[in-house]
Amino acid sequence: MKIAVSANGPGLDAEVDPRFGRCQYFILVDPDDMNFEVINNLSNMATGGAGISTAQSLTNKGIETVITGNCGPNAYQVLSAAGIKVITGISGKVKDAVIGYKSGKLLVSMHPNVTMHFGTGGG
Repeated sequence: MKIAVSANGPGLDAEVDPRFGRCQYFILVDPDDMNFEVINNLSNMATGGAGISTAQSLTNKGIETVITGNCGPNAYQVLSAAGIKVITGISGKVKDAVIGYKSGKLLVSMHPNVTMHFGTGGG
């Protein structure tokens, strides 16, 4: 099982990025052993559709859950349709978010927590 955490840096000590589609990195973590892989979010500079593009890129990575600060409706729909759970409202260090997930302290979001274009300041 792997989870993806939006991050502002390339490691477990990075902060969780509050933006999903426009975060700089995703840390793909196996919560059982904390092994991780860092991927650059190539959609973060897109002029439009960053959330959708980012969500689509994660659907083929074997991700079960996404942890982020905020997730808009389009990205949420793509992730949900792929069977990926979304956890929003998270801040702090990536490793602490993973530990919180592993201990069952984080709740799956039942809907997006921001409006469209939030990451660009338009929401």
